[in-house]
Amino acid sequence: MTTPVSPSTPEPGRAAYLARLQAIWGNPSGLGMFTVVNHTTVGLRFIITGFIFFLIGGILSMWMRSQLTFAGNDLLDHKAYAEAFTMHGTTMMFFFAVPIMEGIAVYLLPKMLGTRDLIYPRLSAFGYWCYLFGGLLLYSSFLFDAVPDGGWFMYLPLNSAQFSAGANVDFWLLGVTFAEISAVAAGVELIVAILKTRTSGMAINRMPLYAWYILVMAFMIVFGFPPLILGSILLEIERAFGLPFYDTALGGDPLLWQHLFWIFGHPEVYIIFLPAAGLVTTILPTFARRPMVGYNWVVMAVIATGFISFGLWVHHMFAVGIPLLSLAFFSAASMAVAVPTGIQVFAWIATLWSGRPVMGTPMLYILGFLFIFVLGGLTGVMLALVPFDWQVHDTHFVVAHMHYVLFGGMIFPMFAAFYYWLPLLSGREPSRHLSRVAFWTIFIGFNVTFLPMHLTGLLGMPRRVYTYLPELGWGWLNLISTVGGFVTAIGVAILMVDVILHFLFGKRVKPNVWNAGTLEWAVPTPVPPYNFASQPHVDDREPLWKNPALPQEIQEGRHLLGHADVTRREILMTSITHARPQAVVILPGNTIVPLIAAALTSLFFIGFLAKLYWLAGIGAATSLGALLVWAWQNGSRDDLGEIDGGAAGPLPVHYKLSLTPGWWGTLIALLADGTLFISLLFAYYFLWTKSPQWPPAGYREIALGLPVAALAALLLGALAASLAEVCNRAARSGLSQMLYGTAAVFGALFITLQVLTLLGGDVPAKQHAYGALLYTISGFQIVHVGIGTVMALFALLRVRHGYLHATRPGEGKVVSLFWQYTMLQWLLGFATIHVFPLLVRGS
Repeated sequence: MTTPVSPSTPEPGRAAYLARLQAIWGNPSGLGMFTVVNHTTVGLRFIITGFIFFLIGGILSMWMRSQLTFAGNDLLDHKAYAEAFTMHGTTMMFFFAVPIMEGIAVYLLPKMLGTRDLIYPRLSAFGYWCYLFGGLLLYSSFLFDAVPDGGWFMYLPLNSAQFSAGANVDFWLLGVTFAEISAVAAGVELIVAILKTRTSGMAINRMPLYAWYILVMAFMIVFGFPPLILGSILLEIERAFGLPFYDTALGGDPLLWQHLFWIFGHPEVYIIFLPAAGLVTTILPTFARRPMVGYNWVVMAVIATGFISFGLWVHHMFAVGIPLLSLAFFSAASMAVAVPTGIQVFAWIATLWSGRPVMGTPMLYILGFLFIFVLGGLTGVMLALVPFDWQVHDTHFVVAHMHYVLFGGMIFPMFAAFYYWLPLLSGREPSRHLSRVAFWTIFIGFNVTFLPMHLTGLLGMPRRVYTYLPELGWGWLNLISTVGGFVTAIGVAILMVDVILHFLFGKRVKPNVWNAGTLEWAVPTPVPPYNFASQPHVDDREPLWKNPALPQEIQEGRHLLGHADVTRREILMTSITHARPQAVVILPGNTIVPLIAAALTSLFFIGFLAKLYWLAGIGAATSLGALLVWAWQNGSRDDLGEIDGGAAGPLPVHYKLSLTPGWWGTLIALLADGTLFISLLFAYYFLWTKSPQWPPAGYREIALGLPVAALAALLLGALAASLAEVCNRAARSGLSQMLYGTAAVFGALFITLQVLTLLGGDVPAKQHAYGALLYTISGFQIVHVGIGTVMALFALLRVRHGYLHATRPGEGKVVSLFWQYTMLQWLLGFATIHVFPLLVRGS
């Protein structure tokens, strides 16, 4: 540890300093709770809400198990069973697994990274409200007798308007899409936080392995969720307006939905597993009493898992009739993903083998995880073999495999994390006895539930059937599974009672009760809202093992940002590779704006659901207005000068940088948006391969005159936005304003010319998928250019009011980045919808 760089604050002064930090970072009470943006509170909200959805999903699963207990049972009819099945899977996959893992990351990461909060606290709060409102929207279907019943994967054509005419499917599409906004927002937040807010000295090869797991998971969300968002948007457009993306009679294809769904769906498994494995990798060294074996190997294995997982989606489509060469490729990829997973398992075993393990409740859950997940992985390799997959496809064997992987791979690490970090939250010791009773009850109950399902699957019991004949011989196995299900439920109930008793009667414990080495145990308990009185400088992967006095030094203000005149929420912004301090980020305080923005966004989804498209329009416009208010609150016209960074010396305020936090967040968000657009182009080319003629006979070719003029206008708009940013940095504010205005004019011109192109092209949108995609791709671009136009006008006003100038160039970089991205995006779009049809016709 380096020598402390500033003298310890005298005791009275230190108490006053901590009181100021508490006042600056603290959460208001009463109605003020709706304004909280602190990561600890937001993370706990995600965790608690996710656990409530877990309980709801568990109740739905017990309804299904009760129905299947006996042959010919009539507890649930086919409709109620289909609804329970759909809502159980949807709840567990979209409203429990991913959100609670993101919530744990939101809660833990700043503490592990040695910082006081995430870099976009309002975005975290906005994401939580979107998640909550999405869940409420989905479950409000019970009030309207329109519960989704088409399966949690919403396969077509079953869920098209022709076969599911009610609002059931719309509740699913809109509720899930709303919640996915939250997931993508959290992905952006976590990526930038890990890359740019690690405390001083925490080089990228020193950061906790959990941060690596979350970084890969967040990138997978950014690239994996947009395909499903697009698929849901296309299906809702088809159901609402009749554009035939999935209708085979009009050039569409239901398999397009399966491709878009599983491009998301198989990475989703690893989006759930990787953060859980990160929890294991964090907890296990503490109980092994040694650092993790093979740090670099584990990092490479995690990255490899993320990459390979995107090549597995057809693993779920082996039975749909795709070419044998494709089957061979995806089968090999499905088996290859076992290699990096195996590296992690062997690293865990080696750490235990070479350490001095001690047994605690968290370790029990980790050992249970290792046993169950390895079994699930073995059946996964079996399912990767095409002939075997054909035999057990859509049987209970697949149900058993999925639960062994997901329940074993995610629930057991989650419960281990609950017990491991509860003392950090409460300052109390977990129960030694009741916690172990809960573990063994859950462990035994789980295996009794799902192990027999492998046999029922091999005996031919299909998934999603609500009843069966007694002579099929499945009854006794189903009875055993149901008994196991109730035992598991009792185990979860014991765990909940144990946690409640923990908070009420648990014994007070010293800080860092487990003698862990990571930074989250350097904060006081209960955790203050600011985490660290001063941000620590670290030079080791296990800083508390190297310097046990570090928590006291931090509390005494002997590290970074420990200056006594603090008046704002401040965190460090550091370099990506070596974590060298670059600036002090001034974070916004508590505000109601994220809740208002999420509530107005919900109006858009409610309007679509109710077919009140004027209400949807109002929701879109007002939510945009809320986001503009949000953006206007950023920055300051006052010159704050440099801020005392402690060991780092004086540091500039973040908005004086060229690449501000806003630029980094925009860059990552555009990766997600670009994935959405690439998925849309994938839909176009996929349907082209299925169509006998593209464009179809009778469709008149669109002349290139207006589209080329629109492209030129967009290029000039992007050029004007870029030049405006250059002029702003050169302190030529008048010319900068003029150029931003010019960019807005060219943006409006592009929109006008592209609309005229569609109207004059005489290409109907509802008669064939070609026309539907032409309108959709054009509409996607029009929306983006509209956003760019608003951003240009916004920047013009920011220059005029003194927020954007030569010493504060960051916002200009954001605007030029967006315009450049929009231009590049349309080069692909223009080539697809205007040039490619001519080439196809010409050939």
